[in-house]
Amino acid sequence: MNRRKLVIGAAVGSAVVAVAALVGAAREYDFLSDDDEDEGRGALVRAMRFAKVSLEQGLAASEQEGRPISAQFQIDRGSLQLSVYTSRDGRLSEVLVDYSNGNVAKVELITGSEDLAAADSQSIVIARSKMSLREAVEKTTAEAAGFRAISVVPKLNNGRVVAWVTLLNGREFKIVNQPLE
Repeated sequence: MNRRKLVIGAAVGSAVVAVAALVGAAREYDFLSDDDEDEGRGALVRAMRFAKVSLEQGLAASEQEGRPISAQFQIDRGSLQLSVYTSRDGRLSEVLVDYSNGNVAKVELITGSEDLAAADSQSIVIARSKMSLREAVEKTTAEAAGFRAISVVPKLNNGRVVAWVTLLNGREFKIVNQPLE
């Protein structure tokens, strides 16, 4: 019983330290204000004002490295980045697109176990789609006036292939399921 409490306490302590580090990094880059309730989302909201490239443009730029299978704006180590997972000939890669000019900044093979598992499942789902992720995002943003797409992930929903498109307008987030069939 004491060992279990110790393990749980260590896990909780580690999580608190990780969140504190993320908050500190975000404040250092002025992405986070004290009144943000959800620090992760607050950091992303504040950082998105610097993104001159749309998610659609990032998807288009990444196509030179393979078929886009997911994409997202995210905060990584205190900095905004536009990450697109691609698939080509069984090879899964992460393409980092410069959010200020739309050029491919870096391409890395996906080797980490969690990232590889996610990319592999996304690749399987997107192989069943008839519409590209870029087309799905364009259709979604055209129907959601004032919102900007910040991520797109293919999913199976009751046996149907859909793209979960996360949209942002100011501080308001919403997710739209866009059919890919």
